[in-house]
Amino acid sequence: MTPLPSVIRALSAVALAAVTGCADLADDEADALAAPVPDFASAQIAPPPGVSPDGCWVRDVAPAEIETITRQIEVAPKRFRTETVQVIKRERQEVIFETPCPDALTPDLIATLQRALDARGLYRGPITGVMDVPTRLAVRRYQNPRGLPSGLLSIQSARSLGLLATPRDQL
Repeated sequence: MTPLPSVIRALSAVALAAVTGCADLADDEADALAAPVPDFASAQIAPPPGVSPDGCWVRDVAPAEIETITRQIEVAPKRFRTETVQVIKRERQEVIFETPCPDALTPDLIATLQRALDARGLYRGPITGVMDVPTRLAVRRYQNPRGLPSGLLSIQSARSLGLLATPRDQL
């Protein structure tokens, strides 16, 4: 007969594997509900001072990133209590950046964006050519590690994905 602690460890490992396998989907659903990505029209602003007035600029609010940590604390031999704390990993912040103008965001360009994000394992959906929630979540997954926590596509990201040409003076 297996000792009880071994059974508990085995069940914990199975539960952890099940939760880990669903973590990406759960995070995405939480992102979609907690921080809906604005569309271009509601986020568009006038170009900031000192930049070319020809570009299109947006303002977005990146929500705070909060991590929930749960741990078991032994209070007596074979007696534990659960402690859960939340830690702010990144404060809420307003971001302003240049984005492709609406006339550049054609269905063909968006479909190419979806394919580029799919090739990187970031987009999970059909290639539709529509800037929908799954596409914006994939854009956020691409831009967040690059310092831009937004689902609105930046010019810099569009260029790094090979969607737009980079002017010679910026090479």
